[in-house]
Amino acid sequence: VERYLSGLNRATDAVLKEIAREGEAVDLPLVDAEVGALLRVLALSVGATRILEIGTCIGYSGIWLAGALPAGGMLITMEKDQARANIAKANFERAGLADRVSVMVGDAALKIVKVAGPFDLIFQDGHKPLYNTLLDPLVRLLRHGGLLVTDNVLWDGEVVPGFVEHPHKNVDDTKAIAEYNERLSTHPELLTSVVPLRDGVAISVKRSG
Repeated sequence: VERYLSGLNRATDAVLKEIAREGEAVDLPLVDAEVGALLRVLALSVGATRILEIGTCIGYSGIWLAGALPAGGMLITMEKDQARANIAKANFERAGLADRVSVMVGDAALKIVKVAGPFDLIFQDGHKPLYNTLLDPLVRLLRHGGLLVTDNVLWDGEVVPGFVEHPHKNVDDTKAIAEYNERLSTHPELLTSVVPLRDGVAISVKRSG
């Protein structure tokens, strides 16, 4: 099924394919191209002009997001690792999107207080134990009708008790994601649906009023 969907994906381009290959070669945690296409569709669907991303890595998902922005739009993306942030900046240049991307280097839990909303779309894909720490601050930064999109919410199925016979993920990370999923599903300001694409993508809309 994934190979079929990949064959239908016409939104990717030579730069994205090359960056994906480079990331795969050093085993970086990049989103899949199909998740990238979903991000771009969601950004376009809400008419996003301001996007926030937690977890830049080398800029792959950021390129998918920034590619949906109109002239004058802005993606603010946060990355803790300076070396990865430097590569990401170069990749945004390669993609011709540097003019609409600002890379913030540092711990997102600390940097989050330095950004002002509202944002039309926020993509959460950073350090998994920070998912819960950042949830309420991110909701506050999101406009009414905006989207909070979260990657890896299925965590190779390990968030389902007993589903994986021999779990290999970090136990604390798994516990954090399972707790985060529960909070998303019951959050009074969010309406959430999970798309079982790749490792699971949660799409949450901030309710109006």
